[in-house]
Amino acid sequence: MKIAFIGQKGLPAKQGGVEKHVHELAVRLANNGHDVFAYSRKSYTNTDNTTFQGVTLKYLPSIATKNFDAISHSLLAALDVLRQDYDIVHFHGVGPSLVSFIPRLLKRRTKVVATFHCRDQFHQKWGMIARAFLSFGEYAINKFPHKTIAVSKILRQYCSEKYGSEAAYVPNGCAITDTDKASMLPLFNIKKGKYILAVSRLVKHKGLHYLIDAFKELNDPELKLVIVGDTSYTDEYVSLLKERAQGDNRIVFAGLQTGEALAQLFKNARLYVHPSEAEGLPITVLEALKYGIPSIVSNIPENIEASGGYIYVFKNKEPLDLAKKMKLVLDHPNEVSELAKAGQKYVSITYDWDRITETIESIYEDLLEDVREDVAYEREVPLVR
Repeated sequence: MKIAFIGQKGLPAKQGGVEKHVHELAVRLANNGHDVFAYSRKSYTNTDNTTFQGVTLKYLPSIATKNFDAISHSLLAALDVLRQDYDIVHFHGVGPSLVSFIPRLLKRRTKVVATFHCRDQFHQKWGMIARAFLSFGEYAINKFPHKTIAVSKILRQYCSEKYGSEAAYVPNGCAITDTDKASMLPLFNIKKGKYILAVSRLVKHKGLHYLIDAFKELNDPELKLVIVGDTSYTDEYVSLLKERAQGDNRIVFAGLQTGEALAQLFKNARLYVHPSEAEGLPITVLEALKYGIPSIVSNIPENIEASGGYIYVFKNKEPLDLAKKMKLVLDHPNEVSELAKAGQKYVSITYDWDRITETIESIYEDLLEDVREDVAYEREVPLVR
């Protein structure tokens, strides 16, 4: 199969759930012998590499602003598809799916798939007009493609109830870089088992301001809070976070980290916290669980579904409740360690990328079977002139 991915920023993934999803899926499909293409933005990859682990990277320009980066790049990619002979074009996210009608209408034998990752209209970085487009993007992702995939059971149910769409449930997977090292920790002036970790894009709906407020309620002078992530056209929010943290030298902004450095930060953390207000299926929560780290998340349904119950929860948007739960977890290491081990096993089984790739391959094959039947019919029944 020739498969193209549209909507991700690029490969390899550095930050962002969609990027991690496409990274893992595209590489596995390429390893399985398929011709895989990922439309990418040089502003994200910062390289001129044309391949990554068997995946062909196709660079196109974009209008690099918060509101137009994704949609402008996706539009150019959708138009480029018309010149190609892909079997499958797979869109990721509700915004990019706005233009999925282009190959659906104009490339009859190319099958269009779209993955619904999250209800992006509720992300607080968007203004009124952008939210309106993203709201229509939900309609588009359910109506334009030949097949819609939802990454959570909650999203699948929403697709059914709101749009009458029979979306397939295929979750995000979880792949980690395991390590026994702690050599990177001195760079951030932290020690093994002496810090709370949060990994996220620095955008408002991820709730990191609640985490900072909650952490300040903890009086342990030896304990630090490490926030890993970078801006996503959200410099104003990043400034707000740093202002909120001012005066507390226990709070460390580690910036964007990937690979071995990120693995060490995960592996040696005492506690992971994910205070997000809105999610699809949070990959960083799965990663924390797979590393075996005791974890606390906001009590939104998507976080609870992802964790399978092997996690501690706090009331969404309530810093004082989060502070109380952090103290509870920190004060009972033996109890929380047992729950973390159970969560680690659950995630390893439930969110296995190899199984997920096989499921998506079968979706592609089922769609292409319709094309083969159409071609066979045309060969058997000549056109009437």
